[in-house]
Amino acid sequence: MSLEYIPKDLRGLRACKLCSMIKTSDEFYRNGCDNCERHLRVKGNKDAVQECTSSNFDGIIAMMAPEDSWVARWQRIDKLAKGCYAISVSGELPQDIIDSLQDKGIPYRSRDTSSRS
Repeated sequence: MSLEYIPKDLRGLRACKLCSMIKTSDEFYRNGCDNCERHLRVKGNKDAVQECTSSNFDGIIAMMAPEDSWVARWQRIDKLAKGCYAISVSGELPQDIIDSLQDKGIPYRSRDTSSRS
C-alpha cells in the first residue's frame, strides 16, 4: 500500500456516508471521493463535503488488497478503491441523494451501525 492512502494525522478526518472511505475534509474538497464522486459530487463543494461525509465514525480499516480480503467482503468494500475505511459512519445521506441513487438502481445501505441492535 502506498503511503498516499494513509492519513498523516487523525484530526480532521471524515468518512464518506456512502462508501465509508476516510480522508480529510480538504482531500474530499480537492479530489472528491475515490469511489462515489460521480454520485455525490463533493469535489469543490464544501456544502456537499459536510452533508455527504461525517467526522463521527468508528474504527479504521486499511485495505490494501480488496479482492483478497475477507474483512473487505464483510464490510461490503471489496469492490472499492484501496485506502482507509471506517467500520461504521454516523449519519445518513441527504434524502435527495438517496432518491437519486435509487432512481439509478443503486441500493443505499447506511453505514451507521449505532442504531442497530
